[in-house]
Amino acid sequence: MKKYFLLLSSVILINTAFAQQHKKSKTYEYPTDPLVLKKLHHWQKEKFGLLMHWGTYSEWGIVESWSICPEDEGWTQRKGPYADNYFDYVKAYENLQTTFNPIKFNPDKWATAAKDAGMKYVVFTTKHHDGFCMFDTHQTDYKVTSSKTPFSSNPKANIAKEVFKSFRKDSFMIGAYFSKPDWHSQDYWWPYFPPKDRNVNYDPAKYPQRWNDFKNFVYNQINELTTGYGSVDILWLDGGWVRPLASVDKNVDWQKGIRYNQDIDMPRIAAMARKNQPGILIVDRTVPGKYENYQTPEQTVPDEPLNNPWESCITLGNSWSYVPNDHYKTANYVVHLLIKIVSRGGNLLLNIGPSPEGDWSDTAYSRLKDIGAWMHVYGDAVYDSKPLAPYEENNIVYTQSEDGKAKYIFILSDEKNDVVTLPQTLHLPEGFTSKQNKISILGTKEKLKWNAATNEIVFPKKSSKNIFSKYAVVLKVE
Repeated sequence: MKKYFLLLSSVILINTAFAQQHKKSKTYEYPTDPLVLKKLHHWQKEKFGLLMHWGTYSEWGIVESWSICPEDEGWTQRKGPYADNYFDYVKAYENLQTTFNPIKFNPDKWATAAKDAGMKYVVFTTKHHDGFCMFDTHQTDYKVTSSKTPFSSNPKANIAKEVFKSFRKDSFMIGAYFSKPDWHSQDYWWPYFPPKDRNVNYDPAKYPQRWNDFKNFVYNQINELTTGYGSVDILWLDGGWVRPLASVDKNVDWQKGIRYNQDIDMPRIAAMARKNQPGILIVDRTVPGKYENYQTPEQTVPDEPLNNPWESCITLGNSWSYVPNDHYKTANYVVHLLIKIVSRGGNLLLNIGPSPEGDWSDTAYSRLKDIGAWMHVYGDAVYDSKPLAPYEENNIVYTQSEDGKAKYIFILSDEKNDVVTLPQTLHLPEGFTSKQNKISILGTKEKLKWNAATNEIVFPKKSSKNIFSKYAVVLKVE
């Protein structure tokens, strides 16, 4: 699918063919726990993270989980020899557990590549909506460590634990993606009724014991993840239709189908998680309130700064999960995304889907290497930064250091050309600099002249050959 930008309601949308857009919640409530606030502030300074969607669905090279959801949407379409019969399809899909054997799985390799790219935190799918667990849960046998799964005999079979361990060694913040709904659980999709859509297929108020069993199932799995997997910094909860009915916003299309109260008792879950992991950030996506510690607009870049902590989660390819021959965004494109997101006060969580063999594509590694080359020179203008008006003008983007002592000016390349062409002069907003300022190009010793009369930075006719001029050049005003 071709990529394009669409300006709509002050939001840049990055379109893909897979799943609905998650926009940010309309309200935000700051946490009050000092440990949570401290970790939230630290997370906001990190700016660049890695998200990975991975499960048995990678074997078919299809969108994660959604093809077993009986909704008639573009991202839920079934393909292949079982597509004509829903129940045969689900049986074949769940049978992928018996062939899942990612023998190339090497999380140290991923951590090294992500660190070299300048990433600072990781969010890994411990369980997606289909219910297949990439960790050694004791609540179900539908898991990577089950004897039914070939990979269970591998020393690194507890995949989530190995991922967390590898990235933790490289000082990453650790995030556990966890789906609140579980389409494999008989306490969520009760076999007595056929599933109708993504939601629970019975009325929890009519069958309270079954719903209570599901709540305990979710609680127990999160308890496992927050006790047996080392330090965990972020609990990233997806599946926002599992929520109190009172929190449903009928103005949001995908929330219109939520008919029942699917309250899983977040206060109980949060108390347990923070007892196990003091200060852990909880991201109950799209459910506004005290358990959405930061907001997660999906495949979008807000056009202006937001007042709340937020993160854009965006795919490197077109799909969240592995698809053969996926089309990957260029390094130039991703660097520009990162710059624009940071200039609005947010973080970029960039997604890569591992293959069924347990590795990324060569193109993904290449993109991260190129992004890392730019970050190595200009990362100081990204980390620990905050927005600076006027934020963006044409191909110029502005940020400032957290303490306000340094201002940064990003001169972006053309979208079709990786290399930045520096102008002879650069006109800046009124009051942006003074005669006392020192202006330089990051990564070089080259000082630039400031013409106070014309409010312009003057570039030398022959700039230093040491300037890294791909994607964006950054000026520092001190």
